[in-house]
Amino acid sequence: MDASFWHQKWEKDEIAFHNREVNSLLVKYFAELSLVKGSRVFVPLCGKTLDINWFLSNGYKVAGAELSKIAIEQLFIGLEMEPKISRDGELDRYSATDIDIFVGDIFHLSSKMLGVVDAIYDRAALVALPEAMRNQYTTHLMRITDKAPQLLICYEYDQSSMAGPPFSISNEEVSQHYLDSYNLTLLESTIISGRLKGKCVAKENVLLLQND
Repeated sequence: MDASFWHQKWEKDEIAFHNREVNSLLVKYFAELSLVKGSRVFVPLCGKTLDINWFLSNGYKVAGAELSKIAIEQLFIGLEMEPKISRDGELDRYSATDIDIFVGDIFHLSSKMLGVVDAIYDRAALVALPEAMRNQYTTHLMRITDKAPQLLICYEYDQSSMAGPPFSISNEEVSQHYLDSYNLTLLESTIISGRLKGKCVAKENVLLLQND
């Protein structure tokens, strides 16, 4: 799976993965991160998620990374903000009050470019990546955020019954990626109503990753 796959999805507006409302699990469990107002939350592979507006409306700062320029242009239109656009290394940086989004390949994002991160909210990043890329992603994410605590939402299902994305990520796989660096707590595991994409039975798991 290469960058062209996601660029085509946004160009053709094939974005069924985009939630048209704020994620209810974010609202339910975000307080578990124990962040004070003004803390900066990193949202990897953020798209134009409405969750970003929820963070801003509740007094948090947001940093994000997204491959698609189309997604981020639509994000700022939805936020009713006019971003300042600058070049930062291999990425374009879209900035406005309390928000910085880096557009391009997340693997070109460094800790110096990203700046301070108090927590990570990963709802759509890990599950969007094929197995061959997930170890590279999790290693990079911990490096650029200095292992900031995470609220992580994953799907778990029989991968043979449906091709991702979203891909199936078991709690065991999450442990393989993160247990050496975090304490992992499963906050909720719920069967998805109506099946995932209407195709297969799946669980949605919410995990809290906290530093040792």
